[in-house]
Amino acid sequence: MFPVFFRKTFSAFFVFAILLCAGVGAVFAQTAQTTTASHAVLIDLETDTVLLEKDAQARMPTSSMSKVMTMYLVFQALEDGRLKMDDTMTVSERAWRKGGSKMFVEVGRRVGLEDLIRGVIVQSGNDATIVLAEGISGTEEAFAQSMTQQAHAMGMKNSNFKNASGWPDPDHYSTGHDLALLARRIISDFPQYYHYYSETEFTYNDIKQPNRNPLLYRNIGADGIKTGHTRDAGYGLMASAVRNGRRLILVVNGLESEAARADEAARLIEWGFRSFESRTLLEAGEIVDEAPVWMGVMETVPLASAADIFVTVPAAETDRARMRVTVSYDAPVAAPVKKGDVIGVLKVDVPGLPPREFPLIAAADIGELGLFARTLQKARHLLLSRL
Repeated sequence: MFPVFFRKTFSAFFVFAILLCAGVGAVFAQTAQTTTASHAVLIDLETDTVLLEKDAQARMPTSSMSKVMTMYLVFQALEDGRLKMDDTMTVSERAWRKGGSKMFVEVGRRVGLEDLIRGVIVQSGNDATIVLAEGISGTEEAFAQSMTQQAHAMGMKNSNFKNASGWPDPDHYSTGHDLALLARRIISDFPQYYHYYSETEFTYNDIKQPNRNPLLYRNIGADGIKTGHTRDAGYGLMASAVRNGRRLILVVNGLESEAARADEAARLIEWGFRSFESRTLLEAGEIVDEAPVWMGVMETVPLASAADIFVTVPAAETDRARMRVTVSYDAPVAAPVKKGDVIGVLKVDVPGLPPREFPLIAAADIGELGLFARTLQKARHLLLSRL
């Protein structure tokens, strides 16, 4: 007879010692935060922790922030060899006539690919965006379909693109969560091209235009990504900043002015850096607990972290003290046990942040008892269960 399984859960306070002995960071007054943006999400990239969220799953117009997806497809084409950086593309009349922000390309002229990339990223040129879309897919409409397909493949399930530039369309939308995912992917998938997002100006056709990202000029570690504005969407920004090796991603939308966008984005980035720290909780293979084994040659199996575990914690010591770290597993574990089997879960609860869970694995092989030993063990369990 196999014993009834039970769930073991306990507070792993020894893990707190790792955190609290590692030093105390700057103390910030509060960990909860609000924002004047209608949509917002702030994420610590290293630990994938959402620090702030406001209507981040709600659909919204994305304006020129859509161009980040356009550039994702351009970079993808460069990587798979469909494009080369010394390629040129012809400016159609449709691209030349497009209103809004412009690179000021001339109809019928062939423009170098790298100039077009800068024209989109730095100058936010709608004309340059259409040139790229038509050069890759033949038409902007076909390119927009590819944008949507790629978005869905990446997990941006709440996004739909009808054009390459973010020109207003009721069926063209995304969410703060999806745009944050896009920001993460353009940084991680194409680091060799990401430097374009930190360029503060670009001159084409003797016209010099500054990058519209206000955070690039504020000395807060910002290195991208893209602004957006339409009457319906308000003022928005996809931003990323790095400080002491720690990267934050911010998406805000629905702000009332350029000044409000700049000030609110900078304030939230500063808050994220000052109010939280990233720490190593456990290293890969570090033993956390031992679980009892049923019918095994050993009575217990050690549980270890499957990989290095990084967590975001409050910078204020008083807030860190409210953290809770627990280990859960079903016990006893039936033999045989193979090293690397997932046995349990380490759960980290930080006040004001979503809970995080990490797998715990068997750190050793545990063989099964022989037939005679199993028979004795079963008989012993049956006898004890009747007492």
